[in-house]
Amino acid sequence: MSRIAIPSVSTAPEASKATLDAINKQLGTVPNLFRLIALSPATLSAYTGFQRALSSSLDAKTRERIALAVAQVNGCDYCLSAHTYLGLNLVKLSPEEIVLNRRGTSGDARAQAAVSFAAKVARERGHVSDADIASVRDAGYSDAQIIEIVGLVAENSFTNYLNEVARTDIDFPEVRASAAA
Repeated sequence: MSRIAIPSVSTAPEASKATLDAINKQLGTVPNLFRLIALSPATLSAYTGFQRALSSSLDAKTRERIALAVAQVNGCDYCLSAHTYLGLNLVKLSPEEIVLNRRGTSGDARAQAAVSFAAKVARERGHVSDADIASVRDAGYSDAQIIEIVGLVAENSFTNYLNEVARTDIDFPEVRASAAA
């Protein structure tokens, strides 16, 4: 059970309701994560703004791959469950690719550079080498995209940390970080 009470859409703060309604229209449901964040309208606004801005940078498959790698590094079962579901059903990653992504790798050569870099940024808290940067550039990523990868690590780390703090009830088919990929 969640350590922070997750409101329903109707009991969420009034300032969060329009955003939750938009999420419901987009997804057909409002996942527990969004209802949890809605307790702080300012945080919900900041999070959805950051998420919206980064959604047009890298392609959806790469973003999901990064989310899986970061969730595994951070040991977040909620986010692993959510992004496994989204990876399989929304962006159509294969189960094999999801296993690779959780390991910080990919079967796609270009995505491999982004995913392994993101995993290292998360694992090493940003302390990467010149060779790590060169590897991402060599795979064809621009400096702007390298910054966007770091932004995705930050976005996903926020939700990983929040879900671990709250012990958010998982509302997706459950995946456990401890069940190593």
